[in-house]
Amino acid sequence: MVSWMISRAVVLVFGMLYPAYYSYKTVKTKNVKEYVRWMMYWIVFALYTVIETIADQTVAWFPLYYELKIAFVIWLLCPYTKGASLIYRKFLHPLLSSKEREIDEYIVQAKERGYETVVNFGRQGLNLAATAAVTAAVKDFWLTSAPLLQSI
Repeated sequence: MVSWMISRAVVLVFGMLYPAYYSYKTVKTKNVKEYVRWMMYWIVFALYTVIETIADQTVAWFPLYYELKIAFVIWLLCPYTKGASLIYRKFLHPLLSSKEREIDEYIVQAKERGYETVVNFGRQGLNLAATAAVTAAVKDFWLTSAPLLQSI
């Protein structure tokens, strides 16, 4: 439990806050070399976050798991090891370059399906709301009109 808390704190501070602040400073100074460095870092860190989410559910029992996570995040970030740059250049860039067209097509299809789903969901919601309004109005009419009709 303590290892988990320390790991979480280190990943948040050194994996997110520190890089976020230096990314802000890079945007402010408009240093292209640093732009590239931080973009590579964020791409690798995004992949790390996906893998971490799955690994936390499956292999967290592994001895020194949380300590390895801490070491990995620091290795990614460290300017001496250039871990994020290494992973990006050796693995991610070639992989993404070879699969770019397929990924783009998938994203376009997902956007189209997402839009269709939202429109259909909206229609169903409006139909449900209209039905509920009509039902409530009819019930209200009969509840308020019934005593008057009985007196006639």
